Amino acid sequence: MLTLLSMFYYICLRRRSRSGTRGEVLNSRRAVESGQRALPLSVEVEQYVKEVLDFSSHYGSENSMSYTMWNLAGLPNVYPSSGDFTQTAVFRVYGTWWEQCSSAPQPFRRTPQSFYSQDYIEVAFEEPVYPTALEVLETYNPGGIVQILACSLNPFSQNPPVDIRWEVLWAGEPTKALNPQARQFSPSIKQINFATNLIRLEVNSSLLEYYTELDAVILRGVKERPVLALYKMPMIDISDLSDGEEDKEAELALRCRQTGNGKHNMGNGYFDKLPYELIQLIISHLTLPDLCRLAQTCKLLQQHCCDPLQYIQLSLQPYWARLSDASLGHLQKRCSLIQRLNLSWTGNRGALTLTGFCSFIRACGQGLVCLELSCCHFLTESCLETISQTCTGLQELNLSSSDRLRPHAFSHIAKLTQLRRLVLYRTKVEQTSILSILTFCTELRHLNLGSCVMIEDYDTVASMLGARCPSLRSLDLWRCKNLTERGLADLVAGCRFLEELDLGWCSTLQSSSGCFQNLARKLPRLRKLFLTANRTVCDTDVEELANNCFALQHLDILGTCGILHLLWTCCAPGTRMVSSASLWKLLRSCPQLLLLDVSFCSQIDARTVQDLASHFPRVAIKKSFTQ
Repeated sequence: MLTLLSMFYYICLRRRSRSGTRGEVLNSRRAVESGQRALPLSVEVEQYVKEVLDFSSHYGSENSMSYTMWNLAGLPNVYPSSGDFTQTAVFRVYGTWWEQCSSAPQPFRRTPQSFYSQDYIEVAFEEPVYPTALEVLETYNPGGIVQILACSLNPFSQNPPVDIRWEVLWAGEPTKALNPQARQFSPSIKQINFATNLIRLEVNSSLLEYYTELDAVILRGVKERPVLALYKMPMIDISDLSDGEEDKEAELALRCRQTGNGKHNMGNGYFDKLPYELIQLIISHLTLPDLCRLAQTCKLLQQHCCDPLQYIQLSLQPYWARLSDASLGHLQKRCSLIQRLNLSWTGNRGALTLTGFCSFIRACGQGLVCLELSCCHFLTESCLETISQTCTGLQELNLSSSDRLRPHAFSHIAKLTQLRRLVLYRTKVEQTSILSILTFCTELRHLNLGSCVMIEDYDTVASMLGARCPSLRSLDLWRCKNLTERGLADLVAGCRFLEELDLGWCSTLQSSSGCFQNLARKLPRLRKLFLTANRTVCDTDVEELANNCFALQHLDILGTCGILHLLWTCCAPGTRMVSSASLWKLLRSCPQLLLLDVSFCSQIDARTVQDLASHFPRVAIKKSFTQ
């Protein structure tokens, strides 16, 4: 048994060593033999972010700086102060509230337990350095950062390297800080053997009580390469599916057991005695890299690991840093039965090409019902055309933050007439394309048009939804700029089964028109309603929700008492801002309520929140603060 294990380790070691250059291996050997430690060879440089290059989401608008990721560039704006400040970088979601909604996608099987990332941001610094330290200034609800990576690419260079590498500097599990106060997060980072000025932060906010806010990132490092204490062999890649001649000989020795007369017995232990379905069930619990490794051990397990039934669902998002055209090419033969595919975050900076993606979709996409392509900047109009021609039965399509797709590319989505869920958050979709989609995709259940700034008339879109999509269950219009009471009335009149409606930061909706009261009467199934930052929401609106929406679970009325509201109430006697009385009625009438955000509601102070929370402990009542 020990001999077999040793031989298997030899195979893995050979595969790993193929990824390291001869020079790196020799240098690491010299470093080990001489007992050298990694020491800085020059003066340490301190840098703040020069430019924000990419991110998955943000709370802010595409046309302003408040709560946007672009606030992470430059010197700190807030630190060491704590609290909710518009000058910070804030991601779109926190906690598990969004995951609890019916509009959330089903999780993919085989996602590694160590993959926690939900959001990311990539930032560039002026000078490439060998990192010695990295500090993140978190000013509100810290603890969301789960991974920090460095890239070998200099985004400001005119001559990018052929081989772009990402190296993990630090990784950890999601945490929840003891208090929401500001802190300087300075994890102990790993030394790497290339200079970098491109850093990626990955975040998981699921344990946080409220939105996490980041103020600045500081990169410290030296310009000269330090002596690395030890060369670490890279892990076996998911692309490493082919076998060299020497490896085949070693694997043959591993599989064969020497008998007394010199003959080889090609037995597979007792695995070939097990039913085929049982072996399939056992290996279905392996992650994708482990599945690829296991396929290299013997023919029996290779047959099982390459069975298309193991690839009905495939999430490649955890492996975004290593995925390439070659990876998809190796997986192509195994994915003939694939139904759900997640390529989110993959393929950026040339790792995936138009040819590689389209070839995979044409070969394997006929049976796809779910395709996740969030933050895929390699996508072009040809990609969407290929999807529309091949994946005719597609029911779920996510293109969120794929913001480099040109506006006319989205017209191809109209050919996917069986769509049930469509996410176009932070894309450049225009009005012509979305109206065409709504004309033909009448079975839509979930639609996300949040932060789609190229749509000129949301009233027309809302009216079309009411006329063409009566089965709609959720609609996200976060930060749509020109929706009025006319469009909202048409929407709620036609989409009577709506359960989730996000109208956050839709400033053109006015409570004085009665639009919110009409919404409450027409949508008794409502479970989630966001009226974030609508300065006109008043007691009458909240009371109408209490009278009609008994299934309500999530309500966000953050910032409903601004100066404009004060002026309006002075001109409309009898109308009151949101007060504690209407909230008491709401909480008594809606027993399923779980989330209530009353931040920046001037009539609701901390004492009122404490009193409400003590009487309704099941409800998470949120009220942010500014120090």
